[in-house]
Formats: sequence, structure tokens, C-alpha cells
Amino acid sequence: MRMPSSARSGGPFASPIDADRPRVALYTPEFAADPHRAYRDMRERYGPLVPVDLAPGVPATLVVGYYTALRIFNDPDRFPADPRTWQQSVAADCPVLPMMQWRPNALRNAGEAHARYRQTNVAGLEQVDQYGLHDIVAELAVPLINSFCSEGSADLVRQYAFPLAFAVLNAMLGCPADIAQQAATGLAAIFESVDAEHGNRLLVGAMQELTRLKRAEPGDDITTRMLRHPAALSDTEMVYQLGTLYGAGIEPQQNLIVNTLLLILTDERFGGSVLGGSLSTRDALDEVLFNNPPMANFCITFPHQPVLIDDVWLPAHQPVVISIAACNIDPAITANQYAGNRSHLAWGAGPHVCPANSMAYLIAQEAIDQLLDALPEIRLAVPPGELIWRPGPFHRALTALPITFPKSPPLLSGM
Repeated sequence: MRMPSSARSGGPFASPIDADRPRVALYTPEFAADPHRAYRDMRERYGPLVPVDLAPGVPATLVVGYYTALRIFNDPDRFPADPRTWQQSVAADCPVLPMMQWRPNALRNAGEAHARYRQTNVAGLEQVDQYGLHDIVAELAVPLINSFCSEGSADLVRQYAFPLAFAVLNAMLGCPADIAQQAATGLAAIFESVDAEHGNRLLVGAMQELTRLKRAEPGDDITTRMLRHPAALSDTEMVYQLGTLYGAGIEPQQNLIVNTLLLILTDERFGGSVLGGSLSTRDALDEVLFNNPPMANFCITFPHQPVLIDDVWLPAHQPVVISIAACNIDPAITANQYAGNRSHLAWGAGPHVCPANSMAYLIAQEAIDQLLDALPEIRLAVPPGELIWRPGPFHRALTALPITFPKSPPLLSGM
């Protein structure tokens, strides 16, 4: 058993493993280019718990063991999601702070506060009409496809996946275009960790406007249903619930669509069989959720005291980050069979499991099917090795997905 570093040397808790062992940087272009090799190296060198840096000078423990992750997911008393003590020691301009700091929402709270916020979110989401959502995606996809189908080429990140995920979420929330655009600008800055604090202010301002609008003009949308919930959230609390929905509903949704299209375009097991019908788009989505999940490292907790797990002491008030991507390919559980297999951790687990996973599946599947039905001969425009993955400790995201295809006439609405 390893003892806390303070017990050995009288110093503060600094690492889940010996303090003099080097940390793995998760924010570099080199890590983004080949994270699976990094995960294999981590597992061989450290086991299921790895000392990492999320940004320069921001230490954390990365969980790369599947069963270790499940124990942490299902132990919210020892692994709460509240970061307030941790963030007191973090610089205000820390690039990952906006993704990790405390907010009055379900993602960053524990106990009764978490339950109150989560119940409100679930109430807003559970009444979404799945059949109606199917139609919304189709109606929004067609004009996007029409905007580039006659060109013979497109970037599916910029011209399809992002604007589609963005428009679908706005429709579900009842958010007007001007407010939505401000939210999108703020979220982009937060996810890219470029002037993230400014991005945070933009997002909060947009959500304040949406909350005020829906109090004055309610509708049949998620925002109105959350405002009517018996928990009676304040305007400030509503702002942060909506911000969480934007954070979860645009960037990860976009990445899920794009990463699945990349698989279909580059892997013969899926490319030929999805287009030919022997494997479904859902099967391709499941493989991506195992191997290339849109949020590769997330589900962050902050132990309030040193915790012993897998014979390793984890420091108090230091982030513990679940590597969804690494846990999903843990040799302890890898089955090499993805069709119909949904044991991945892409939606999380335990009390913080994603409440919108069925909608995320539906949106991604319909988005991909609409594109492949309209342009069945799409091909990757560059060799796969030339694609660039965006650096960052949390997401798994391409900068662009360029494609080519035979020029096609516009689709008729309602396809």
C-alpha cells in the first residue's frame, strides 16, 4: 500500500503516485494526435491511476481502468463533483477553469443540490417528443446539405455537424437565433481554452437573456418546462442549467457526428456495411462511443479528503478525471465486438449519468443517415493521417473533416 506523500515527507498531497514521477500532459498536440498510444503507455507505466497535467501547472489523476472508474462513478460520497475548494488555488486565467469551476448546476454539485438541479433538467428533457425530434433534425439537415451539395466538396465540421447540432439544440430549448449566436461564440472560446473567461461571460449573458425571454413568453420547449418545475429555480440557477445543456448539446454532439462519419469513411467494416445495410449507423455510433468518444476525458470529481483506491492514495482537493476513452479500451473488458454492445462509459455512470443519451443517439443517427442518403458517394478528401485533432485535455475533436462527392442537385424539403 502506498501512503500519502504527507505521511512520508510531511509535505502536501501532490500526486496519486510518487511525487517525483513525471506527469503526462493531456493538452499537447502530440497527445491529441495519438491518445490511444498515450493511454497504453500510461496503463503500462502507472496502472489504472495516472498522474497528469490538464494544463500547465494543473495536476490531476486520470483514471484509465474501467472497473476503477465504475467504483468512482458510484461512490459520490468519497468522490463528490463539487470543485469549490480546488478552484481557490487555481489562477483566474487558467485555461481549463471554465470547464471545471463550480456553478449552481447538476454537473458541479453533490448531494441535495445535485438532486434538485438534476430533477429539473430531467423534467425538461423527458417530455421531448422523440418523433418530433426526428423530424426537426431532418428539416434542419436538408438546407445544410443543400448549401454544399452542388459544390462537390465540403467540410463536415464547419458546414454540417456544428450548425446542425447547434440548430437542433436551439429548437429544443426555444432559443432565438441572436441569443443562440452569442452562446455559440462563448462556448467555442471555452472549449478551445482561448480567452475562455470572456467566452464564459458571453455564454452566461446569453442564458440570462433566454431565461428572461421564456419567463415572459413561455413555449413548448425544454427551457419553459424547467422554469415550471416545482424546484422553482432562480434566474441565476436557470442560467447555469441552460449553460450545461449548451455545453453538452453542441460540442460533444458535433464530435459524435463527425467521429462517426470519419469511421464510416475510413473503415471498410463500417463504410461498406453501413452504406450496404448489413450494419446500422447505430453500430457505427457504438464503436465511436467506445474508441473515439466525443468527450474523451471528463466526469471530474474532487475528493474532500485523501482517498485510498487500488492501493493508491489520491490527494484531497485535486481533480480525478475519468478517461472514458482509455477505460473503454481497458484490456480487462475489451470484447472486440461493438455491434449492439453499449457497455461503454461515454454517457458516464452512477448519479451523474447523462440524462439525454437517447436524444444524443437519435440526433447523431438521423444527422448521419440524412447525409448518407443524400450523398451516398462521399469520400474523404485527404488521407486520414493528414486530419488534425484539436489539442485539449477533454474533447476528441477534429479541426475539419473535408469530403468530396459527385455534385448533386438540391434536395426537396421534407426528404
